[in-house]
Amino acid sequence: MSDERPSWARRMVEERAARGWSQLDAVRVMIAYLPPDVDVLEQDLLRQWKRWEAGEVEPKKYKAQIARTFGTTTGAFFPERGRRDGRAEILQVSGLDTVEIIARLRASDVDNATLDALRITADRLCCEYAYMPADQLLVEGRAWLGRVVGLQHQRVSLAQHRELIALAGKLSLLVGCVEYDSGRPRDAEGTRQAALMLGQEAGEPGVQGWAHEMRAWFALTRGDFRGVIAAAEAGIAVAPNDSVAAQLYAQQAKAWARLGDRQQTEVALDKGRQLLERLPYPENIEHHFVVDPAKYDFYRMDAYRKVGEDRLAEQLAAEVIRASTDFDGTERAPMRIAEARVTLGVIAARAGDLDTALAFGEKALQGNRQSLPSLAMVAGDLGQVLQNRFGHAGEALEFVNHLRELRGGQ
Repeated sequence: MSDERPSWARRMVEERAARGWSQLDAVRVMIAYLPPDVDVLEQDLLRQWKRWEAGEVEPKKYKAQIARTFGTTTGAFFPERGRRDGRAEILQVSGLDTVEIIARLRASDVDNATLDALRITADRLCCEYAYMPADQLLVEGRAWLGRVVGLQHQRVSLAQHRELIALAGKLSLLVGCVEYDSGRPRDAEGTRQAALMLGQEAGEPGVQGWAHEMRAWFALTRGDFRGVIAAAEAGIAVAPNDSVAAQLYAQQAKAWARLGDRQQTEVALDKGRQLLERLPYPENIEHHFVVDPAKYDFYRMDAYRKVGEDRLAEQLAAEVIRASTDFDGTERAPMRIAEARVTLGVIAARAGDLDTALAFGEKALQGNRQSLPSLAMVAGDLGQVLQNRFGHAGEALEFVNHLRELRGGQ
């Protein structure tokens, strides 16, 4: 029988069960997060909680407190759905398609419509990061970066020049990410440094913050956890109120979790959660350089897997897969889904279920869109558990060898 309750109602039950709480336990935690001027009886709130879990009524004025009770963001627990068609938006806003944009660039006709089209094109490419094949995205990203850079030497106004530099910085961030995904770390580092300089020249804190975030990501996948923390601090210092700061806190949490410091892991996660709660819900959650509030569940999943909170990590992994999959089964964020499947594999292996662990692990490694360094790092957790618990099983050894091939291909 299908569960027709709203996703938030189902999640309330699952989050509570993962912690071993009764409904009354959850209500008592939630009461601690209510504003001081809210006066509500415990039993009244318990009755409301039961109705929420049944999906009978939406908890409109208590959404933030429910999300905080379970350590996540309001936007993750109560997501606002909606996607943009980047190509359609180019035509709608500027009246130009790709062929017309290139024609104008070649004619040195840099007007506001052309700049709008370039900006929207860059945003569209950033939205396609999650699912476009890496080699295709790299070719297209580099091509548009070259076109934008070429315009900086033409006669443009100061405002146009600044916008072109900022666009070049954003496209450099994208190209650098795809280079790193594709196993080209030296190219990626050079592109990252270029993005940082462009962000500084344009006076764009967000571009600078993401350049530092890339440095933190590179360090994380290399096992340089202190380097992650340092890079994150540098990024937070330059863009403390930008959504990139939330991702920088998440990278710190991942590093602290791998260093075995549970307290600092929780501190970093909560700082990121608080920042996302203060920011407005993003206009375009598909954009790679916009932190989707739902992505914070993805960060928490990784941290909890590392610190051994298996029930919480398992619940979050299932939530990440659901949130990243359309109703028709299309995977909107295949790289997040792959890491969630690895997490489920790790938990199954820790529980002694080799077949389920291998099924999740192999499926995670089969995706067409992969970030090789990140996937290899996370899959390494599964490989380690398999070696420790099933070191003599042929199937486990086969998966470990598959993982070594993946790492060798970077």
